Amino acid sequence: MLRIENLTYRIGARVLLDHTGVAINEGHRVGLVGRNGTGKTTLLKLVSGTVQADEGDITWPGRCRVGVTSQEAPDGPESLIETVLASDRELTALMAEAETATDPDRIAHVHAELQERGAHSARSRAARILAGLGFDEAAQNRPCRDFSGGWRMRVALASLLFTQPDLLLLDEPTNHLDLEACLWLEDYLRRYPGTILLVSHDRGLLNRVVDEILHLENGKLTLYTGGYDRFEETRRMRLALDDKMRAKQEAQKAHIMKFVDRFRYKASKSRQAQSRLKMIARMEPIPEHQEEGTVNFTFPEPEPLSPPLYSVDDVDVGYDGKAVLKKLSFRLDEDDRIALLGANGNGKSTLIKLLAGRLAPMSGHIQRSGKLKIGYFAQHQTDELDLGVTPVVEMSRRRPNEPERKLRTHLGSFGFSQQRAETKIGNLSGGEKARLLFALLAVDKPNILLLDEPTNHLDIASREALVQALNDFSGAVVIVSHDPHVIELTADRFWLVDHGGVTVFDGDMEEYRASLLARDKGVGRNGKTAERGVDRKEQRRQAAERRNALAPTKKKLADSEAMVSRLQGRKGELEATMADPTFYASDPRKLIDAQKQLAQVTRELSTAEEAWLAAQEEWDRLQVQS
Repeated sequence: MLRIENLTYRIGARVLLDHTGVAINEGHRVGLVGRNGTGKTTLLKLVSGTVQADEGDITWPGRCRVGVTSQEAPDGPESLIETVLASDRELTALMAEAETATDPDRIAHVHAELQERGAHSARSRAARILAGLGFDEAAQNRPCRDFSGGWRMRVALASLLFTQPDLLLLDEPTNHLDLEACLWLEDYLRRYPGTILLVSHDRGLLNRVVDEILHLENGKLTLYTGGYDRFEETRRMRLALDDKMRAKQEAQKAHIMKFVDRFRYKASKSRQAQSRLKMIARMEPIPEHQEEGTVNFTFPEPEPLSPPLYSVDDVDVGYDGKAVLKKLSFRLDEDDRIALLGANGNGKSTLIKLLAGRLAPMSGHIQRSGKLKIGYFAQHQTDELDLGVTPVVEMSRRRPNEPERKLRTHLGSFGFSQQRAETKIGNLSGGEKARLLFALLAVDKPNILLLDEPTNHLDIASREALVQALNDFSGAVVIVSHDPHVIELTADRFWLVDHGGVTVFDGDMEEYRASLLARDKGVGRNGKTAERGVDRKEQRRQAAERRNALAPTKKKLADSEAMVSRLQGRKGELEATMADPTFYASDPRKLIDAQKQLAQVTRELSTAEEAWLAAQEEWDRLQVQS
């Protein structure tokens, strides 16, 4: 279907693609992955013909129709449904010709073409795609220019899907979608009849939709069978095998060089020595893997506060005197991990802004702990950054009394090297700006993290680092994300924001996915009224009981971790002391005493580690039960 051979592409002195190639079979769904900046989007542009390669060939069958994600949002007075229908120019031209053609043979030919292309169902197919991407019937009949840029980018995606190209090139198609639209798109692509080459950082999408992973690294393309999880496992095994083969090759070279060094200048052996040198030269070198830079996130431990951290009672909130959400009543405690579900426009960001103090309630009562610190993340905050200064300067403005060394250390915990910390913010990538926002919100040691689409612009490795940091964080988390994988790994409760209120979704992400697909087929959602529809006093009593039940185990786990840390430190001190030759010079009896101490500490450490593991298992069990 698609064949890439000896492809080379340079940007200035930098080589993005270096004499590489791959063959993708017809009907296969392939995920294109690699760290940010490796050239994934460039490869799609090369395949679509938007840019030209320096060397190499890209070929596909002559009648193959290629479609690529548009970077421009449609705009105009036409309705959404008409905009999508007009995107298939051949179909539009045939339908127009059917109205004007007079030659009988041509009329017959046009109608045969229309029937083959499914013209009779075109409008309903366009409507289904728009509905899946979040546009109801009323919205579909509104002018395109009425919608914001993000929503119009959805229309561009709908237009691409409607044309059903034989080769579908998708570059981060979920960027402008909410979770609900992402789940619909995932189901749609899983059933797509053509060939797909998909760039995405959504691990779940890459596991459930594609059947091959194309990895771009160091200018080379490597094709792996299976989804993303299998790709990672296979790649780890391949790298481990390369390490073994490299070590074996180096040992073989060393053995040959011993012979060469020994007999190089002996006349009777010189020909054999030269032959062995040629043997070394012919050996194909096994390249050493250059690990790509890792990214870290570290959220500091907040100061413990008495519950509840936040309580909301009978609150209405909205804009310009019009309520978006009504009669909100709930509370947040330090162990809450809540994901907000619901389509864009239903009020998820409004709820986050209310909690962050960015929106005042129109009515009702809000009570929060006096020492509560809130960390708020939203993508629009990048517009509030001073693009002309460096991350260090931006951080020092927030914490003017902190030493610069401490601020640099804090930036380092979010993946900023000394060089990137001194780079102007305007020159940072989208992912680096997002990490800077995380660093800025974390510097105050917040008790609650309010995260509105935190994974935009983050690659897969950065998303995994964020998940790890959120799971290590001991405060509360409220998150909105279109990445189901991130939600599944960080949240244990789900609130559905819909129809002007907040309801509890009593299920997991698989059940939510099933409920959305069922809703598209006319079946209602499995949701029930949240705190406002049940006895709030009883809920609070149950939450208090849950915290009280977890408290002893939580303290036991913390004490065990502290003991293990202390003993590991003591063991390290003893080993460092015993490694110093001057330690034994004055009194040999010190060696015996130190050995006894080390043996005792080692035994205590083993016992402490067993206690820590037991406490961790008990904590995990209680978390599942609660």
